[in-house]
Amino acid sequence: MKELQHLNKYFIKYKFQFLLGILITILSNIFSLFTPQYTGAIITAVENYTGGKIGMDGVKHEILQSVLIIIGATLVAGILTFFMRQTIIVMSRHIEFDLKNEIFEHYEKLSQSFYKKNRTGDLMNRISEDVNKVRSYVGPAIMYSLNTIIRFIIIITHMSILSPELTLYTLIPLPILSYSIFKISVEINKRSTRYQENLSKLASFTQEMFSGIRVIKAYALEKQKQDDFTQLSRDSMAKNMSLAKVSAMFGPFMILLIGLSNLIVIYVGGKLYIEGTIENIGMIVEFILYINMLTWPVASLGWISSMVQEAEASQKRINEFLKTEPEIQNNNPEKSVIEGNIAFNNVTFTYEDTNITALKNVSFNINKGETLAILGKTGSGKSTILSLISRLYDVEQGTITIDNTNIKELNLYDLRNSIGFVPQDAFLFSDTIKNNIKFGDEDATDEEVIAVAKKAVVHDNIAAFNKAYETILGERGITLSGGQKQRVSIARAMIKDAPVLLLDDSLSAVDTETEEAILNNLMEFCRDKTTIIVSHRVSSAKNADRIIILEDGEIIQQGTHNQLVNQAGYYKELYLKQLSEKEIN
Repeated sequence: MKELQHLNKYFIKYKFQFLLGILITILSNIFSLFTPQYTGAIITAVENYTGGKIGMDGVKHEILQSVLIIIGATLVAGILTFFMRQTIIVMSRHIEFDLKNEIFEHYEKLSQSFYKKNRTGDLMNRISEDVNKVRSYVGPAIMYSLNTIIRFIIIITHMSILSPELTLYTLIPLPILSYSIFKISVEINKRSTRYQENLSKLASFTQEMFSGIRVIKAYALEKQKQDDFTQLSRDSMAKNMSLAKVSAMFGPFMILLIGLSNLIVIYVGGKLYIEGTIENIGMIVEFILYINMLTWPVASLGWISSMVQEAEASQKRINEFLKTEPEIQNNNPEKSVIEGNIAFNNVTFTYEDTNITALKNVSFNINKGETLAILGKTGSGKSTILSLISRLYDVEQGTITIDNTNIKELNLYDLRNSIGFVPQDAFLFSDTIKNNIKFGDEDATDEEVIAVAKKAVVHDNIAAFNKAYETILGERGITLSGGQKQRVSIARAMIKDAPVLLLDDSLSAVDTETEEAILNNLMEFCRDKTTIIVSHRVSSAKNADRIIILEDGEIIQQGTHNQLVNQAGYYKELYLKQLSEKEIN
């Protein structure tokens, strides 16, 4: 159970509820002792009456008194059991809430490379299915374990006081029980781990299929993907059935051992009664009731053990990610004020997962309020520069400074909060268009939302929808066209009004006329902002204060538009090519 030790901090946090639950469990079990004790007293009273030791009035009084005590004790025990559940199960829900938040918060801190290595479905499964398994441990498993342990201690102690010899014979099956629980629990742990891993594969596959459903339909791959899903489902079912078969062994085995204990009580108890060691039959009946009171706790040991082993396997999977240290650390807790003077000094960067060197000894600087355009072929390293400025990755060689301070020494959250970023693949959330734009500034007014939408030349498109800005977008903004998604993303970055604006090929899906209108609006908007535009179009770059051309991670040209069109090279060739295409159109 070493993996479950991670949860100890939550038990400490909710120690008062936990200790109260233990106290209530003890009281509940003490009151449950009254039933066998006074049932034995009734049998003894009847035995004494038949033996002529007491009269009819005496036996009636004994029976009535015992019945009333049994009813009263049962009611109290029932009420206490209810409060036991309320205390411990509610505590488990609080722990579930805290654990999910801990995992989600850690997910947010993890670096970009982590999300490249792990599938979304697996991440989702660990924060949902695995946490649910863990909650079963901190709730039902803990509650029934406490109940079982306390009941065992109280009942066996009381039985030992009544008859040490009979108690000893009754407990003979316990070593067999303990060994069996250990062996079966180990097997449950192995099979549970395999089942949870397969469940993550199934979740990842399903999530990926739903996200790419348009591609599946376009290539008529429905039958093939259905077969793949069926095979994964079969694997999941097989592993779950394998787990269920082992778990199912517990119940019957425990009942068998309890039955064996009952037979021992009847045989040994009867023998002791005949020999005169036990004075009355009521004690034998009392012992049988005590043994049967242990039936459910003992039978539940299998279920508890199964839950604990499954929780151990799930917590191990959760801990794997919780122990993953974010590659990007906030090294400065103090507030950082960003103005926007950016400098790259001999920067080299290689992606760890692909071992591709995206940038090689790159140096440039851009002053506050200037606009830099970056052009180059696909894979030349353009987007990498923007990722490094946002500290989605850290450089391995060279330095990046902002306002003459190493980027690693700036407060990470202030740095990112000072950047308006429009990614190459515009991502929109399943929410209203208005809320997607307000993602850049949740306090923005409706008038401000409309204003930036107009600057992004998307207002007329939005206004044409039935619900205008209240239109709910599908997953990843599927309701909108590619160009509309890009323009909404631009509006979202503009409403943030950050001192640094990064545009990663964010006009690739719009026509040249719309592009020109947006660029004119951006020129006015970015007058006092540091702006970096990554593009494949000369039209997006020609008004920049400086243009750099990348090829295989190296700067091969840099200068203004007028300087570059007058010198042979990539920029002039691209300009002439795109100029001729525009004339043809």
